[in-house]
Amino acid sequence: MARHASRRAPRAHWLLLLLAMGVLLAELCLDGWVDGVSGEQGPAPAAAAPQAAAPALPDGTGPVLQVAADGSVRSAAMPAGAVALTFDDGPDPKWTPLILDALRRHHARATFFVVGARVNQHPDLVRRIVAEGHELGVHTFTHADLAAVPAWRQRLELDLTRNAIAAATGRTVRLLRPPYSSTPSAPPGPAVLRAATGYLTVLTDRDTEDWRRPGVDAIVAAALPAPAGPGAVVMLHDGGGDRAQTVAAVERIVSQGAGLRFVTVSEGIGLPPEVAAGTGTVVRGHALRWAQVAADWISAAMWWLIVAGTVLALLRLVVQVVTARRHARRAAVAARRPLRSFGLVSVVVPAYNESANIAATVRSLIGNDYPQIEVIVVDDGSTDGTAEVVRRLGLPGVRLIRQANAGKPAALNTGIAAARGQLLVLVDGDTVFEPDAVGRLVQPFADPSVGAVSGNTKVANRGGLLGRWQHLEYVVGFNLDRRMFELGECMPTIPGAIGAFRRAALLDVDGVPSDTLAEDTDLTMAVLRAGWRAVYAERAVAWTEAPASLRQLWRQRYRWCYGTMQAAWKHRRALRERGHLGRRGLVYLAVFQMLLPLTAPLVDVYAVYSLFFLPVGQVAAVWCGFTLLQVLVAAYALRLDRERFGPLWTVPLQQVVYRQLLYLVVVQSTVAALLGSRQRWQVMARTGLAATAVAPGGSADRASVHNRPGRP
Repeated sequence: MARHASRRAPRAHWLLLLLAMGVLLAELCLDGWVDGVSGEQGPAPAAAAPQAAAPALPDGTGPVLQVAADGSVRSAAMPAGAVALTFDDGPDPKWTPLILDALRRHHARATFFVVGARVNQHPDLVRRIVAEGHELGVHTFTHADLAAVPAWRQRLELDLTRNAIAAATGRTVRLLRPPYSSTPSAPPGPAVLRAATGYLTVLTDRDTEDWRRPGVDAIVAAALPAPAGPGAVVMLHDGGGDRAQTVAAVERIVSQGAGLRFVTVSEGIGLPPEVAAGTGTVVRGHALRWAQVAADWISAAMWWLIVAGTVLALLRLVVQVVTARRHARRAAVAARRPLRSFGLVSVVVPAYNESANIAATVRSLIGNDYPQIEVIVVDDGSTDGTAEVVRRLGLPGVRLIRQANAGKPAALNTGIAAARGQLLVLVDGDTVFEPDAVGRLVQPFADPSVGAVSGNTKVANRGGLLGRWQHLEYVVGFNLDRRMFELGECMPTIPGAIGAFRRAALLDVDGVPSDTLAEDTDLTMAVLRAGWRAVYAERAVAWTEAPASLRQLWRQRYRWCYGTMQAAWKHRRALRERGHLGRRGLVYLAVFQMLLPLTAPLVDVYAVYSLFFLPVGQVAAVWCGFTLLQVLVAAYALRLDRERFGPLWTVPLQQVVYRQLLYLVVVQSTVAALLGSRQRWQVMARTGLAATAVAPGGSADRASVHNRPGRP
């Protein structure tokens, strides 16, 4: 209704938001993929699909295999007296350094088959392995069973690990040991051997099975070959679990191996030193490592964001319930007192194209049981015959003022200037009052410190799913907040649908401001900063027509949210002033209506990630627990408002569509505010449904107000 110069609403940020959410999800998935990396704790997990039988290798085949492109296999073995100690599943920041210390004390060298994800986590440890003369080999990126994954995943596991090693050490790598592999008598399947093309696949002659933790003596006995016998590749583990027994066994193996040479695999079979890795491989490795590091940081930050948001949400619910209970007790006491008359009450109705509702609005006001009411309808340049509808009513006590379109604040100020009463009720042109609403709305003015009173706005068109969601939002969100705000003396908004002001308070703030889209919030904040109190009269009920489509809802909430941001910024100095608006009201709005909704897209991305990487039962339990808590709070709020519990079944669905729309409104409003865009009022199409809420036999839910228990 207000006229503001406007720019086209920014839209490029939606693409940026989608891109950011996609990157965030990718980073979380990367962290979830590598975070579950373990080590050898038992036999290989069962494959999801049947695997082809492993090829039979001739007797005497060595543990080092080279698979040619045509599938032929060549092998090599350690020479007599040479022992290649090999360690899988590392590097581990606890166990690998202890093993390296033992090897260095005895001038022994070994081969470490590293997990790529752990290489990125501990690159300094990998560099130490190389610097002390040891050798590196690939053990996949996430300790995946290569026999159980498709070919693309096999290539990815090997390539990523090779890139990670290149970034950490600057060297290429030629050795591979598939996880869960053992001796040549039980070789990997053909799919694994095909994936190993280009690598030397290193199996083992002596599998110590140290992952079982059979005891130090058993590990030593399984590892040491006879000094005069053939050499051997020995399998041990430096990561993936508790390797204390392995550390103790290595000390004994290298100290008791008289007559044995402890060499790397390449040294044992006479291969030359590894060459430097190519620039492309190193660059890809560094990019991978930083992506993994960023994923770890993001995952940790998201965890703490979820924790902080959960704590704040729970704290808010507790405060809302406690304050609502206290407010309800006060309201019950006040309701038992006889209603007082405060002389003439002037009702100002600004109207722009409200022909569908204006007759019902005016009739409901004139039909109120308060003894002295004047109604002033200010037609703000309507083009749909609103003024003619009011004129044809011909009701006593109703004055019609017509003016050129100047916006809602100007229309309100026109009506305020023409009003004769000291108490003024400001009403939207689509609002229909209960018969006792005006009388109950002005009762708090018995306290001379009260400058403004909020009534209880109810949704008239609550029949569909969208209507039920808005009904719940009004009852649970708005009304619980108003009860809390009254007790905290920081009410930020007296709604335009039903609010009353003392004329002295309006004079103190120079009338209704026009420089924000949320003139009701702007006005209320100004009144509080002028030293007046604002309270909530829960039994002063009025009905309003809520948006009937998502498009209309978006426009309405966009205006509300953007206007609230404007008003909060305009009154930011309240943070340094005496009174509770700044330190309570503005902080609450900033945290719960701006900052937390801005993080909601991140929470939804984390929820998608959780479905794939966290236990499904745990995720379901958390979601059901929070939903149940919201249902209970909603039920309590409905009970306080004397409403039926029927809409509660829509609460779980509200988390899927309605919540997302509201936080996207905050995103849009924030971007528009940062860009300095000026927005204009969006006119909502009216259908006149608000009138049916008070008409006899109209709304089915009207009984929840008129037949409420304890009503005087």
